[in-house]
Amino acid sequence: FVTQECYVQNAAREYAKLYAAEAETLEGFGEVPEIIPIFLIHRPANKIPYATVEEELVGEFVKYSVRDGKEVNFLRRDSEAGQKCCTFQHWVYEKTSGNLLVTDLQGVGMKLTDVGIATLAKGYKGFKGNCSFSFIEQFRALHQCNEYCEMLGLKSLRTTHQKQRKATSTRSKSLPNSSTVKKMVPKKAREHRDFISSEH
Repeated sequence: FVTQECYVQNAAREYAKLYAAEAETLEGFGEVPEIIPIFLIHRPANKIPYATVEEELVGEFVKYSVRDGKEVNFLRRDSEAGQKCCTFQHWVYEKTSGNLLVTDLQGVGMKLTDVGIATLAKGYKGFKGNCSFSFIEQFRALHQCNEYCEMLGLKSLRTTHQKQRKATSTRSKSLPNSSTVKKMVPKKAREHRDFISSEH
């Protein structure tokens, strides 16, 4: 378990470094969240021979995002650190073509620790996260872009979701058999069902 914790946090740290390198070049972006390193130590004389060590974070500890993305945290939504964490999640999601999401972002100010990573079931480029891939779907359904997403030129996830829905309804209309079209669920009911399923 401790090795997995190091593996995930240090992988997320590498994504955070790439995000920082891109964001810091933008005028007015300001400070960027940093995921602190975590180290594995071996203690052969101890009953639990492995432990992790990391920098102590002093101050108010805040959860900017939770693993499943369902909790609305006001400090996440309203604070600069919270908005930049959301943008970081969106940036990673876009850079990995929706295959990976850094989640469970928490810490003091811009210093983050004990994060999680969700990947699709097959993983991403040989890497498997420690969170369910359903968190990726939930993030896509619930993420609201902010000014930092716009500064980085990230594509709205709402637009992508709507385009996919339009493409589906266009294909349905082009079916040659008119009786099939009549049996289809009306668009409003279908959208309502999509919304309900994204909540669970």
